[in-house]
Amino acid sequence: MSSVQDIAIKDPAARAAEAPEELQDIHGEKMILNMGPSHPATHGVLRIVLELDGEIITKATPDIGYLHRGDEKIAESMTYNQFIPYTDRLDYLAPLANNVAYALAVEKLMGIDRALPPRCQYIRVMCCELARISAHLLGLGSMAMDVGALTVFLYTFTQRETIYNLIESLTGARFTTSFTRVGGVARDLPPAWVGQCRQFLTEVVVNIDESEQLLTRNKIFVDRTRDIGHISREAAIDYGLTGPNLRGSGMEFDLRKAHPYLVYDQLEFEVPTGSVGDCYDRYMVRIEEMRQSVLILRQCLDKIPGGADNTTKEPVEIADGKIVLPTKKKVLTSMEELIHQFILVTEGPNAPAGEVYFGAENPKGELGFYIHSKGGGTPHRLKIRAPSFSNLSILPHLLPGHMLSDTVPIFGSLDFVMGECDR
Repeated sequence: MSSVQDIAIKDPAARAAEAPEELQDIHGEKMILNMGPSHPATHGVLRIVLELDGEIITKATPDIGYLHRGDEKIAESMTYNQFIPYTDRLDYLAPLANNVAYALAVEKLMGIDRALPPRCQYIRVMCCELARISAHLLGLGSMAMDVGALTVFLYTFTQRETIYNLIESLTGARFTTSFTRVGGVARDLPPAWVGQCRQFLTEVVVNIDESEQLLTRNKIFVDRTRDIGHISREAAIDYGLTGPNLRGSGMEFDLRKAHPYLVYDQLEFEVPTGSVGDCYDRYMVRIEEMRQSVLILRQCLDKIPGGADNTTKEPVEIADGKIVLPTKKKVLTSMEELIHQFILVTEGPNAPAGEVYFGAENPKGELGFYIHSKGGGTPHRLKIRAPSFSNLSILPHLLPGHMLSDTVPIFGSLDFVMGECDR
C-alpha cells in the first residue's frame, strides 16, 4: 500500500489513473460538489453531482430515485379506483389534476370517455385549473424566495391557502384529495362553493398582479434570471420537455388545445409562449398561465349545466351501475345494487382487454398514463409518463457553462416535483 508521501509525489496523470472510474475524466484542478439530496434549492430529494472549474460548472450528473415507491408496480394489484389515491402522491402540488388525468385514461380504455355528463366535465376542468393556479403559485413563490424575494413567497402562499379551503370544501381533504372516480366525480359541488370560487378569482388576480410588480422589473430578479438557463426550441423538443418549460422556449404546444379533452374545446383561452427560453421567460409563461386559468374558471362557473345549485339535477357520473357505485339508499333496498357494489369494491369495474395512452396538460407538463389491460378490474401493466422526469433530463445539457449560483434560479424555473419524477 502506498504511503502518503508516495501518493503526494505522483504526477496528476498517475493520480487520475488510480481514481474511481467516474472521476477519471476530470482533468486539471476541478472539484466535485454534491448539491443535494437535502439542499433546499433542489425542491425535493434530488442530488446533482457537479464538476466545477472554480465557480463554473463543467459537468452535471443528476442522481434521482430517492423517492421511488413503485407506484407503477403497485397499480398491478389495485383495482382502477383503488389506485386513485396513489395518483395524489405524484405531483403532490396538484393532486386534483393527477386524479383527472388517470381517470380519463381508464375511461378511454373502457370507451366511456365521451359519455361523461357535461356537469362532471366542467367540474373536472375547474379542478384542473385550480390545481394549475395552486402549483404555479407555489412554484413562483419558491423560485422568488430562492433568489431572495421572500415577500412574494408570502403573497403566493396566502392565495394558496384560499385554494386549499376551496378544495377542502369540495373534496373533504386539503392535500390528498382522491376526488375523481372512474366514470365521474365523488360528489357534486357543495352549497355556496361557486360564490366562494368567484370571490377567490377576484382576489387572486390582484395577488398575481402584485407579485409580478415585485419581480418583473426588479433588477436583482432580472439579473438572476434573464439570459440564464437558456433552452433553445430545438433542445426543448429533443429532450422531451413539455408544459411551461417547452412553451417558454417558444413552442406553442398545449394538450388542451392540440388534443382537447373534457370541455376545453368549448372554452376560450390563449397559450402563452416565450421567445428566448431563459429562466425569465419560463417565469413569465407561468404568470400568464395563471391568468388564463382564471379566465377558464370564470367561463366554467358561467356555463356549468345546472348552475351553482344544480337546480335541474344534472348528473355528475355516468349512469352505469357496473362502473360507478350505487347510492347508499339503493344498496340498502335492492339486492342487485348490493351485488354491484360488492363486485365493484372487491374486483373493480370490468375493463376490456387492450392498450391505451392518455396524456393531460398538468401544471408541470404532459402527465400521461399507459395502461395495458388483459381484462378485469386491474391493469396488467401501467406506465406513468411523468413530466418532471423528462424535464430534468435536460440538466446535463443545460447546466455546464453556468456559474454554481445559477443553479438556484434554473431549478426554480424548471419547477419540478420529485415525487412525480421518481414515482
